[in-house]
Amino acid sequence: MPKVPPPVFAAVGLVAQHLLAPRRRPTVARVVAAGAIAAGSVYVAGSAIRAFGREHTTVNPLEPERATAVVAEGPFRYTRNPMYVGMAGILTAHAVLRGGLLPLAPVAAFVAVIDRIQITAEGHAMSASFGDAYDAYRSATPRWLGLPR
Repeated sequence: MPKVPPPVFAAVGLVAQHLLAPRRRPTVARVVAAGAIAAGSVYVAGSAIRAFGREHTTVNPLEPERATAVVAEGPFRYTRNPMYVGMAGILTAHAVLRGGLLPLAPVAAFVAVIDRIQITAEGHAMSASFGDAYDAYRSATPRWLGLPR
């Protein structure tokens, strides 16, 4: 299991965006767009945390073997990883706010690292813990975003 909490990767992405961004004031349109993306992202991640709380299961991504339930309600109907979708959304909002194309590179890097390292390890742990129940959920729900099947 990875030992770096996913929010650390997101924080590194924010720092990288700051370093890559052009040095100019954001337009009103960028501020509004970034605010809307950020608000939606915080809502998705917060809804996921609340759904975990209702099921009394862990939100700790470094110990998925401690999970006590397969959560398939709320944002988990549309993505198996709403907290990571929320973090990617925050990075996207920051990239929009900063402007230019280079600040989008850390968004892609975050998604790639989380997808290949964190989500893969979590999926193995969940499959080992919940077997067919998790496998059925995984086959019906997209890893990142989409409509339920």
